[in-house]
Amino acid sequence: MTIAIRPAVAGEAGLVLTLIRELAEYETLLHEVDAEEADLAAALFGPAPGVSCDIAEWDGQPVGFALWFYSFSTFRGRHGIYLEDLFVRPAGRGRGIGRALLAGLARRCRDERLARLEWSVLDWNAPAIGFYESVEAVPCPGWTRFRLDGAALSAFAA
Repeated sequence: MTIAIRPAVAGEAGLVLTLIRELAEYETLLHEVDAEEADLAAALFGPAPGVSCDIAEWDGQPVGFALWFYSFSTFRGRHGIYLEDLFVRPAGRGRGIGRALLAGLARRCRDERLARLEWSVLDWNAPAIGFYESVEAVPCPGWTRFRLDGAALSAFAA
C-alpha cells in the first residue's frame, strides 16, 4: 500500500469539487458550498491560477486533497502558504495521508524559503486539532479570524 502526493491537473476540477463537498459534509457545511466545477477549473488551471491543489492517492485512488495559495507576511517580507482546506476521506484516515499532504507543503515552504505555513481549523474538530498538535503546530493566540461575505459584503462595498 502506497501514498502518492501529486498536483491536480487540468480536467480534475470535478474531482476537487467532489472532495470539497465531502469535506463540507464532514463539517456539516454542505449547504454553504456553491462552487461549481467551472469556477474551480478557472481558479486552478486558468491563465492566471490563484490557488493550487495537491491530490493524495492511496494505491492509485484519490483519497484526499490540500488546496492552498501563496500568502504574504509583511513582517517577514516573504511569501508563505495558506492552506485553505486539507481533507482525507474517512477510509483513508490513519494511514499517514494527511501527514504526507501537510509535510509536502512544509517541504515547499522550506525549499522556496517561504516564511510560514498557516491554516484555520474549526474549534470543535478535535481529531484535526490533535493531528495538527502532533506535528507541533500551534494555535495563534490573540488572533480571531473575521469574514465579510454575502449581504454584509455587498452592503459594505456600497
